[in-house]
Amino acid sequence: MHHTSKLPNVGTTIFTVMSQLAAKENAINLSQGFPNFPSDPILIEMVQQALRENYNQYAPMPGAVILREAIAEKMEYLYQKTYNPATEIVVTAGATQAIFTIVSAFVRPEDEVIIFTPAYDCYAPAVEAHGGKVVPIQLQGKAFSVDWDEVRSKISSKTKLMIINTPHNPSGTVLSKADMLELSSILEDTNIILLSDEVYEHIIFDGEQHQSAALFPKLAERAFITASFGKTFHNTGWKMGYCVAPKELMDEFKKVHQFNVFSVNHPMQIGIGKYLKNPAHYLQLPAFFQEKRDFFLHAIKDSRFTWTPSQGTYFQVLSYDNITNELDTEFAKRLTRENKIASIPLSVFNTNKEDHKLLRFCFAKTEETLEKAATILNKI
Repeated sequence: MHHTSKLPNVGTTIFTVMSQLAAKENAINLSQGFPNFPSDPILIEMVQQALRENYNQYAPMPGAVILREAIAEKMEYLYQKTYNPATEIVVTAGATQAIFTIVSAFVRPEDEVIIFTPAYDCYAPAVEAHGGKVVPIQLQGKAFSVDWDEVRSKISSKTKLMIINTPHNPSGTVLSKADMLELSSILEDTNIILLSDEVYEHIIFDGEQHQSAALFPKLAERAFITASFGKTFHNTGWKMGYCVAPKELMDEFKKVHQFNVFSVNHPMQIGIGKYLKNPAHYLQLPAFFQEKRDFFLHAIKDSRFTWTPSQGTYFQVLSYDNITNELDTEFAKRLTRENKIASIPLSVFNTNKEDHKLLRFCFAKTEETLEKAATILNKI
């Protein structure tokens, strides 16, 4: 028997490909975005305590009350925006499940969804699995800036959803306040839903403020904001995230969520809920990761790679214009095989696989790992 799925053209993701190659070649893996240092022992203890206290049955469908309340406090504290923990916050199995569920709840066949490329690779398949049509807008140049006139021109009566991501993976750039105001004015008289992927909200550098959709009333009224505790608290394997949205949007989200996962890991929700009560646990993150970014960039200052320092996320994009004309996919594989360092080529996320000779390196690593990586990069 031969059956074609709804995603016939999707292969293994570049993250899996490069991580498998790194393992096979025994290379330093700066490709997949995960920290190689432990979570805070205080958080681990809080989760262990929740396990011992027997929070081992189903959590409430939208999430443990303590955690939803802590998320509401955080949104109020950081963005002066009130979300009702009872009706406007849902805890999810990572941000990826939140994103898929949002698309599932709203996107019908032939609906158009605008995404900005290079785009994180879960957006388009979610849209395509539901019969939607991806309308890509390529970010401009090595600064990855948005051409807002192009955005205006791509909006049609069929546009159901727009997905933005700031701080942006894979480029490490951020949307400015001016960008968000421009977006707000473009969407104002439409029925378009905004999905704002803000998983790196706490990893932003050089004194910049994260421009959450929650800060802009005309965006917030139409926005789902997705976030990730895995990214924030160095435990990507826990797959814990959440989303917030106005009640009328969240009501529709819950209809899908309750028949998809229903609820997520209960003891971890209790532990994170307690941990989140102390804002210091996320307020210290920009300085923590900026130190790693600066350490890495200082260590490779004499290499032939060129760069603009990452503005957010724990990724640094390096240009290899001065080194070779190879395709980024080929160069990334060769570096893994011959030089024993793995990265992610950016073309795989671009419209028409545009190749700008850029590789993405994850710097959420110990200084020891970053130093070893720099030693290799300096010889290339």
